[in-house]
Amino acid sequence: MARIALGVEYDGRSFSGWQIQKTSRTVQSCLTEAISLVANESVQLTAAGRTDAGVHALQQVVHFDTDAQRNERSWLLGINSSLPTDINVIWSKPVENAFHARFSAQRRQYRYLILNRPARSAIHANRAWWYFKSLDLVAMQQAAQLLIGHHDFSAFRAKECQAKSPMKTIESLTIKRHDDWLAIDVTAPSFLHHMVRNIVGVLVEIGEARQPVQWAQFVLDSQKRAQGGVTAPPQGLYFIQ
Repeated sequence: MARIALGVEYDGRSFSGWQIQKTSRTVQSCLTEAISLVANESVQLTAAGRTDAGVHALQQVVHFDTDAQRNERSWLLGINSSLPTDINVIWSKPVENAFHARFSAQRRQYRYLILNRPARSAIHANRAWWYFKSLDLVAMQQAAQLLIGHHDFSAFRAKECQAKSPMKTIESLTIKRHDDWLAIDVTAPSFLHHMVRNIVGVLVEIGEARQPVQWAQFVLDSQKRAQGGVTAPPQGLYFIQ
């Protein structure tokens, strides 16, 4: 039996997240169906991370085991021909049986995009958070530095988060502006549910000058979700790798 790894990108707008659900359209269900068709057998998928409804991915890594014998090109073209247009496999390769899409990943990276201008976008309406009030990039960058490192991120986790521990390590948290766009990149070995979106919510309140830079530290130290800001909407979030 061979183990195959795939790199997958998807537009999350019309999906109810990654994980299979009985009555909803999900990325995992569509991808599993397409792979099973090409393999001519049922397969089970494991992903590097789960994404919520409306969240996108540029390179979600998944793996599956199969008795089918196909070369890399056949897997790539065959699966893509059976997928809807909002999911696409960008690479395929055989891996050792010890490889695990979730547990072999040493770190994960998310990017959050904010369109920061007075006018909304007809093109990017569901691919970024449109925020019409001016945001102070420097204040947001200063606040972001307070969240880097190993901390208790209870104040940034969703109520329904199933992680055993709120202790997480942010290795990198950068914010860059290009014209009307803000890109917030966060890298960590693992994340809590809604952690990135809650971090973005805090940074935006600081960027709008509704809270001072040190408020990020206050929220972190409180270890209470109620002390944090809004949860940023899902459409601006991208799972990078």
